[in-house]
Amino acid sequence: MKNIGIFCGGFSSEFDISIKSANTILASLPQKYNAFLIIVKRGDWRVQLDGESLPLDLNDLSFETKTGKEKVEVGLVYIHGNPGENGKIQAFLEMKNIPCINSGALASELSFDKWFCNQFIRGFDINVAKSLLFRKGDLWNSDQIVNELGLPLFVKPSDSGSSFGISKVNVIGELPNAMNKAFAEGETVVLESFLNGTELTCGVYRSVNGEHALPITEIVAESDFFDYDAKYLGKSQEITPARIGKRETELVQATAIKIYQLLRLRSIARIDFMLVEGIPFVIEVNTTPGFSEASIVPKMLGVEGKSLKDFWSEILEVEMPTES
Repeated sequence: MKNIGIFCGGFSSEFDISIKSANTILASLPQKYNAFLIIVKRGDWRVQLDGESLPLDLNDLSFETKTGKEKVEVGLVYIHGNPGENGKIQAFLEMKNIPCINSGALASELSFDKWFCNQFIRGFDINVAKSLLFRKGDLWNSDQIVNELGLPLFVKPSDSGSSFGISKVNVIGELPNAMNKAFAEGETVVLESFLNGTELTCGVYRSVNGEHALPITEIVAESDFFDYDAKYLGKSQEITPARIGKRETELVQATAIKIYQLLRLRSIARIDFMLVEGIPFVIEVNTTPGFSEASIVPKMLGVEGKSLKDFWSEILEVEMPTES
């Protein structure tokens, strides 16, 4: 039985959400694998196994059990934010020659940064919002920003996987506070023009039959946009399948698959869109989308009629490393 370590927790504001996602995945993996959680905190990585919390030796990713020494043989990184969603743990595993089931270091890091990801996919004729990038310490002018992007506009931490720090700016006087809020979460901030349309999200994964797009979910947030409360505290309607036509459905799913392929993603990913007059604009790419029972992707799978166990069996069938 291969030892699969599910890395979860992490250093971001979504620590608890990651633990919930990882526990759902742990319960869904085929029993022919010996899977366990690895809870990552700063300076303290611990294996949760048979009711025990065991320290993980980062030199060789081994841990001592009652029956002897065990090692992590395969990694599944499910940390929302730093240091998982941004590819740092994937890179660490690559250096240790430990295969990873989900997207690798480069794909994860590129997808994680909203600015770089959208600029990359823009080069392949995929629609994204008009945007500006600022780093900590940069000078910026509210009038110039509004002249460039118009109002309303969105202010987001570019290098943070969290839903924290995002603001919708409706009047120019709100911009300074929005910038400060975003910079509190990351080193770079992206400002995007407002897209007036229907918010959608589409899950994509790879099976032995190739890339497959799940039923699309339409998001109707109680607030102005899909913020942390809407995403995790139930303050939104998530309607699956989305209330859009067949042509729009096929176009969004095809675009999601194209992005999945361009970024060389693996396992499950979720791509968020705004559908504007029948044209999909990409909002962001999520390589570790929420996977608790209340999360969007499990609901997509339910609409498709696929159990979580069957879903992860399909992923492992194609993503698990073969014996050399």
